[in-house]
Amino acid sequence: MSSKKYFPSLICGFGAAVLTTVPGIKSFGFCLLVPAAAVLSLFLNQKVTGSNSDIDSGTAITFGILTGLFAAVFATFFDVLITFFTHTNDFVQTLPESSSVLKSVLGPVVDDMMKTFNKMSSDIQAHGFSLLYTIAVLAGNGIMYLIFGMLGGLLGKSFINKRSTP
Repeated sequence: MSSKKYFPSLICGFGAAVLTTVPGIKSFGFCLLVPAAAVLSLFLNQKVTGSNSDIDSGTAITFGILTGLFAAVFATFFDVLITFFTHTNDFVQTLPESSSVLKSVLGPVVDDMMKTFNKMSSDIQAHGFSLLYTIAVLAGNGIMYLIFGMLGGLLGKSFINKRSTP
């Protein structure tokens, strides 16, 4: 795969990541923006290469994975950067309510987990950064964005192939 093939995925993944930092869009960004970005990356790749041939499933999945991967990395970077400057985020703000709900449902089983969560929260509030939080967000974003990126790639394949047939 040549380096030119990375650019549509990189650009669309970056755009999706930027849009997922918007507070109202953040909650459903992975299920709408990432597939749309994967579709757009396939479309842009066809425009860049000048090809009007049908897209195969392997190419569609590859572009979906790349778009999802770039979106996950950039979204995590932006989340960590904003957290660094503000010393707070959604995790820190919702931890007290989440803690009480988890303790009421699961009881003392969650005590060790809550100690880890409270350490992450205190690190974020004190320093603006928690390595464990960053790893957890990257893993979560990576899994979700890759899955929805692949789905978007396959959706884009069917859309573009249907559009290109006479």
